[in-house]
Amino acid sequence: MLKIRTRERAIAAAIVVLGLVLAVIAPHFFNLENLNDLFLANAPVLLIALGMTFLIVTGEIDISVGSAFAVCSIAAGTLAKWNLPLPLVVAATCVLGAALGAVNGGLTAYMRVPSIVVTLAMMIGLRDALRWTTQGAWVQDLPRQFQWLGISQRAYPLAVAAISALLVIACGWIARDTAVGRSMYATGSNSAAARLMGIDTRFAKMAAFLGVGVMTALAAVINSARFGQIPANAGIGLEMKVIAAVVIGGASITGGRGTLIGTLLGVLLLVAMGPALVFLGVSAYWERAAQGAIILLAVAIDAVSGRADEYATHVLRAQA
Repeated sequence: MLKIRTRERAIAAAIVVLGLVLAVIAPHFFNLENLNDLFLANAPVLLIALGMTFLIVTGEIDISVGSAFAVCSIAAGTLAKWNLPLPLVVAATCVLGAALGAVNGGLTAYMRVPSIVVTLAMMIGLRDALRWTTQGAWVQDLPRQFQWLGISQRAYPLAVAAISALLVIACGWIARDTAVGRSMYATGSNSAAARLMGIDTRFAKMAAFLGVGVMTALAAVINSARFGQIPANAGIGLEMKVIAAVVIGGASITGGRGTLIGTLLGVLLLVAMGPALVFLGVSAYWERAAQGAIILLAVAIDAVSGRADEYATHVLRAQA
């Protein structure tokens, strides 16, 4: 939800400190062109992270989003080359993304296969299927009506910013004001208790997987429209960035807790980290190491906090 908590304040403080260091040592980091490129390059991370927040809140995870992103990117480019109208390209790609999410959700929620196993298999299967289908060839010579979403290159960043803002608002409304959003939090907090309350926990998980699929498809379309060609290996490593941003933002990997504000801050910290290291003279190869260290730290803090809460609950019950 959109309530600011202690973890979010800590992340915001880290972002401010990083910004101050860059302002002193590398002020050219804040060049408008650099910030614009940074935003456009990482808009897909933001969109997919919004969907991943709901999924992790339910206690599940999807590590196949990078492969699904590549499949949706190639599909969008292919449909665009068939000279289909842009709205139809977007709709068809979203249907594809939802279908991929439905496979993950169906196997996880209704067949009760662990999501880490399902999405690992999907990640490998989609990537190999795409490699076999395309033979490594890129989709090239995209039509003008698809590039930059059919608008000018100057207006494209504003359109992406507007789309991102609308999706953030929509996700906030779903989390706060809809039954399905509240059921996701209840499912992740205590699935057994949620079922006793009449909540369809399987539907909640399926809805979360569908959301991730649609968000991944939208991210693929927006990203593909930036360039004149689409690589067959798009999205490699994307899942790590997305999951890292959500976990850094305070979402519990075991479910039941997570906020969109935290995810937004997590994305901001994560996407700024790599370029910041470069501007500060540190090798870019340290970026993933730093991401992994932050994930471990966030999970460790979450585990310690969870144990502290359990101990406090036990003490209160004993005193009662």
